[in-house]
Amino acid sequence: MSVPMTLLGLLEREPSHGYDLKRDYDTFFSRGRSLPFGQVYATLGRLVRDGKIVVGEVEPGVGPERKRYVITDRGATDFESWLTEPVEAEPNLQTVLFTKVVLALMLDRPAEEYLDTQRATHLRRMKELTDLKRNGNLVDAMLADHGLFHLDADLHWIDTTAARLDALRKVVKG
Repeated sequence: MSVPMTLLGLLEREPSHGYDLKRDYDTFFSRGRSLPFGQVYATLGRLVRDGKIVVGEVEPGVGPERKRYVITDRGATDFESWLTEPVEAEPNLQTVLFTKVVLALMLDRPAEEYLDTQRATHLRRMKELTDLKRNGNLVDAMLADHGLFHLDADLHWIDTTAARLDALRKVVKG
């Protein structure tokens, strides 16, 4: 996730305070991993430095002054370019899992057990996402679907790999 581009998009919608940007980011994009305030303000500082936003109105607050950030033409252009550029179509190759399986086979370790453990972990996460989909709002459901589809593909890979372990063992053992 590109935090700077997401904040630019939120600012294109309307000028906002850092607190409001964090709230909206957490509401729509974080799902379990809140954006730290420090990261929000550090990112806003870099966007100001790079000329993509400016500080608009400054209001007195209980603590420090509240700054309202406004997107610039440069920021809007950069955001539009980012928004319309397709995301790189790179499959999630589960390289860590693949590496573990191959090393387990090379070292005569129980690769089948590792795959079974990973399958159980994926199934637990799928249950969590299914619960979120059932009990959450539309944003939750859409994000849960995305995760579920990826986990389903991973499970298919795990099952296919488990069925091919003997053949793969012969290849990696030479």
